[in-house]
Amino acid sequence: MNRWIESLRDRFGLVPASVAPASNDASFRRYFRIEAAQGSCIIMDAPPPQEDCRPFVHAARVLREAGINVPAVLAEDLAQGFLLLSDFGNTTYLSRLDRQSAPALYRDASRALVTMQTASRPGVFAPYSRELLDRELMLYPQWYLARHKGIELSAQQQRVMRQAFDLILQNNLAQPAVYVHRDYHSRNLMVIEDDGTHGSSGNPLNPGNPGILDFQDAVHGPITYDLVSLFKDAYIRWDEQEVLDWVIRYWEMARAAGLPVRSDFADFYRDFEWMGLQRHIKVLGIFARLWHRDGKENYLKDMPLVLDHMLEVLARYVDLAPFARLVQEIEERKPLPGYTF
Repeated sequence: MNRWIESLRDRFGLVPASVAPASNDASFRRYFRIEAAQGSCIIMDAPPPQEDCRPFVHAARVLREAGINVPAVLAEDLAQGFLLLSDFGNTTYLSRLDRQSAPALYRDASRALVTMQTASRPGVFAPYSRELLDRELMLYPQWYLARHKGIELSAQQQRVMRQAFDLILQNNLAQPAVYVHRDYHSRNLMVIEDDGTHGSSGNPLNPGNPGILDFQDAVHGPITYDLVSLFKDAYIRWDEQEVLDWVIRYWEMARAAGLPVRSDFADFYRDFEWMGLQRHIKVLGIFARLWHRDGKENYLKDMPLVLDHMLEVLARYVDLAPFARLVQEIEERKPLPGYTF
């Protein structure tokens, strides 16, 4: 990496002595902040063959053209897995969110989401196919149940789980398809101050809050997916009435923009909840894998909230009652009071 930084010194006025870790994520990618003549930049180190920078570069171009505030790619070495990016600073949504700030921050995030979805076209990103959605669901029995909890399901329990997974996927795949970020949550949304000068590229950033990171896995899929990531976040808990209010506000914004959301909000919210089941079941598997395979234990503390999200929704729908009972038995939880649609 040092040799690559040296090669950029004349072009960007980089100061190699200032290289410092910026952040880590749940992949093999690493990020470093480095001073430049115009301010600071971010170096992304995505070592091949574990990582591939090309999806990031492609998604960055697509989303910037759509009017979304994502980092500018200033320089690239795809063979070695290096990118030089504009810098959005250190202020994540998660660090700023509270009951006073949430309405404005979530309004901005919803507006950006609608902007991204309105630009959607098939064929730009890979489809969020049944195979991919199902492969994600199967992380739950593979990593969360078998590896993390030491539980092997009986044949009957596997049938109950499979039936629930098929019902969830049926709902997910029936939803209108738009661009899907796939991790549109409070750790990947950055607070951009009003002056719009965060970053260091020397090129103006797209105006507006939030700055959006970690979009390299974007796909074309269910319209409620990113909304679930935003409002049923794995890292921050909100009361249901607050979530309902924010989802309604998004729904109204989306309808005004001509997006193909359901005309009845109750139907839309049901889709939102069933999409959330797919995501939360998957996330339990991912968090378990991050610990047992990659040694990243920080995600263990976030499992209880994800599990709560999952159980709260399972309690509402009579079609999912057998799976709800199975999960309650596994987790040694009392049945939650619920209502059914």
